[in-house]
Amino acid sequence: MDIRIKELLDATQQKYGLDNYYLQSHEIYRDVTILGETNYFLSMEWFPAHMKERKGDYNPEGTAVITIDLQSRNYKSVIFVGGISYANGTPFQNIDFNGVIRWIEDEARIVYGKQFHLEKEQIGEYHFIEKIGSIPVTPGGRIELRFDAEGRLVFYSVYGQFPSSSIVHKENYTLTLQTIEPQARKQLQLIEYPVYETKQLLPIYGIEEIYISNDGTTTIPFEFISGTRARLNIDQVIHWEQQNTELEPFERTEIRLLEVVSIEQAIASEPHPDSFPITDAEQAECIAAVEAGLSQLFPDESGEWMLKTFQRERGHIQATLRMKAPSNRIFQRKILLFIDVQNYKVINYMDNKPMLDMFDEFKSEEGISVSHDEAYDKLKGWFELTPVYVYDPGQKKYVLCGKLDCNYAVKATSGDVVELSSLE
Repeated sequence: MDIRIKELLDATQQKYGLDNYYLQSHEIYRDVTILGETNYFLSMEWFPAHMKERKGDYNPEGTAVITIDLQSRNYKSVIFVGGISYANGTPFQNIDFNGVIRWIEDEARIVYGKQFHLEKEQIGEYHFIEKIGSIPVTPGGRIELRFDAEGRLVFYSVYGQFPSSSIVHKENYTLTLQTIEPQARKQLQLIEYPVYETKQLLPIYGIEEIYISNDGTTTIPFEFISGTRARLNIDQVIHWEQQNTELEPFERTEIRLLEVVSIEQAIASEPHPDSFPITDAEQAECIAAVEAGLSQLFPDESGEWMLKTFQRERGHIQATLRMKAPSNRIFQRKILLFIDVQNYKVINYMDNKPMLDMFDEFKSEEGISVSHDEAYDKLKGWFELTPVYVYDPGQKKYVLCGKLDCNYAVKATSGDVVELSSLE
């Protein structure tokens, strides 16, 4: 065993009181952040001493699954399976609120009130959310801690970037609902909302969530900033003449969910393959791969698909496609194609059509009697516009935006204003 790994294992056993445990397995993996940075992690599984072997595919209760960032030496997660701990100590001097805050600040090297805030507190449980000052962040981070009845830590997880002030473009928030009225009118959509209890598709006017830049000039769709990978926007309709009959039948290739790497790669800080930008040459190759893949998978649908984005994912390039002519249903058809970067061929795909097919059994309600302008006037008093910092990959900074959303909708058949949660 590498001495550097041995030192971390010994430190972990001591820090979390794992004298009654033995190391069952460990491995190193890496990931890339939305900032394009590669992080290396050491993942450990510590079994309770009385558990001699794993039974089945699951870890036994009491197993300590612990992950540490090899660069920062910060622990990213500490999970005792089943909420059961056989540890003979705790890393906390006390587990009251102030003690928890001090421990997180030391452990994660972030500052309470500036980078994270309390979201929820229960007996033996704390939930925190990522914020810059008092303003939420997206994609957002979270921190969670749980303790058992004896005060032993049984769950700790920190997720997110928690950016330093150097990559935050701070400014005074100036957006108002009056200044963004044109965008709000555009975001009000007539959609068919599924009511599962009655198996109906209810026509309603609702707001599609969106982020608007603080100067009011640009918008960012919600789906484009979720996740942890930077996206390359394409927005191109895909056409092909006919199916290439010389191509072999499509066969899926398994996509590895986690890449295990060596200590040498970690020490050298080798960049993750997903951290590199997609070049113009790669983009052209991938567009051709998308055309070939679609002609195999959906040969009769040329011109019906819009290639929205490319992004690197697990050593491949992932293409996201949506229908050129979207339906008015709340859930839209979506395809993910996974492209091998060695030969630029589609090797796997995901299609949400099977999930959407169940709505074909739902009955559509007829008789729309409310216009778009009437619905807007009824609903505008319920609009919410709140400040949020959004990561902009172009600027490589977090920029201030307003999140436009609404928890209410207008029934297109009656004009009644209803809370969306009441329709579920």
